[in-house]
Amino acid sequence: MLENKIFEISNEQEFKTLALEVFKYQFENNSIYSKFCSLLNRNPENVNSLDEIPYLPIEFFKSEKLITGTDESQITFSSSGTTGSITSKHHVTDLRLYEKSFLKTFELFYDSPEEYTFLALLPSYLERTGSSLIYMVDSLINLSKDKNSGFYLDNLDELSNMLENLDKNGKKVFLIGVSFALLDLVEKKQFKLKNTIVMETGGMKGRRKEMIREELHANLREGFGIKQIHSEYGMTELLSQAYSKGYGVFDCPPWMKILIRDPEDALSFLPNGKTGGINVIDLANINSCSFIATQDLGKQKNDQVEILGRFDNSDVRGCNLLLL
Repeated sequence: MLENKIFEISNEQEFKTLALEVFKYQFENNSIYSKFCSLLNRNPENVNSLDEIPYLPIEFFKSEKLITGTDESQITFSSSGTTGSITSKHHVTDLRLYEKSFLKTFELFYDSPEEYTFLALLPSYLERTGSSLIYMVDSLINLSKDKNSGFYLDNLDELSNMLENLDKNGKKVFLIGVSFALLDLVEKKQFKLKNTIVMETGGMKGRRKEMIREELHANLREGFGIKQIHSEYGMTELLSQAYSKGYGVFDCPPWMKILIRDPEDALSFLPNGKTGGINVIDLANINSCSFIATQDLGKQKNDQVEILGRFDNSDVRGCNLLLL
């Protein structure tokens, strides 16, 4: 089965071969994706490279039930949104794939969850239902088997004391938080951490003025007293994440790949160092759609990707493939 091959990819050729197999499978078993491909005159017979695969605009997750195959969804993840806005919905038919994807990725970049105490500062996500990030972090908390691991909402004093005590005692701590909440924490108390990884998941969620990554990370580095701020790049519509250990430059697990499309021609791709729209291949998303054109901007840096932000008015002009 294709699913058994996804997490065994060891080189670029294996990725390409499996990506083309997954494209064929989704073309034949996902009617919405198949119709989209047909509008572009692309099918398994004339697609022979990753560049030729059609990438579905991420906006389709707001209006369509994107399931490949006949299985019913086990859970539906939903994106955050402002009041009255239409949110994306990701219908997941096999949670084991998501769990395997995020656990193997975490182990690849950071070691076993049992090595850490997880402190999660994700108030904007906890205040709603359907967050795939909360599902992942809750699983990592449980896998850590540490009584001190857990979520924090508004109790910043308790979190500050816990973080400081654990770090001083030499415990490896993994603090993951949404940007505005991490800023709230360091404005309340300054730290000098030595054994803690701080990871921001992005976004001010309307709570604070948006700021560029360099400014955000500079404030957090100073506030936590550490050299680098780590970042997570994931989204409701995916089952895989990329991670950055500093400077906003991300690495993907072997079953995930990011390509940069030309913002003026959505069917063309840009070379290394050029800024454009981010297309994602997520082979773990085999039961939905593995080939997605996002609303994010980035550029390739050899084997890594720098995430730069989002298109302006992204709901309106994020991807001109919608004109089809």
